[in-house]
Amino acid sequence: MSRIFLDVRTPEEYAGGHVPGARNLDIRSDSFVDDVLALDRTASYGVYCHSGGRSQVAVQFMMAQGFTDVTDLQTPEAAAASGGHDLVTG
Repeated sequence: MSRIFLDVRTPEEYAGGHVPGARNLDIRSDSFVDDVLALDRTASYGVYCHSGGRSQVAVQFMMAQGFTDVTDLQTPEAAAASGGHDLVTG
C-alpha cells in the first residue's frame, strides 16, 4: 500500500511547495476535523507541515481517532525525500 501524504499547512504554504499528490488539510481550518474523519483509517499516511509542530498535533489527533499507520514526517523536504520526490509548487 502506498503512503498518502497530508500537508497540514495553510493553502498559501502548500502552494509554495508540497509533495506531489499531497492532500492539503489545513489544521487551522474549521473543516479539519471533518476532513480527517472522512479519511480511510486503514490507509498509510505521512503528515507534514513547516517545521513539525502542526504535523505532530495532527498525527496525535489521527491516532486518537483510530488511524493505525500515521507517520510524522515533520517538514515538506523530509516528506518529499521519504518518497523520493521533489517538491512542486502551485
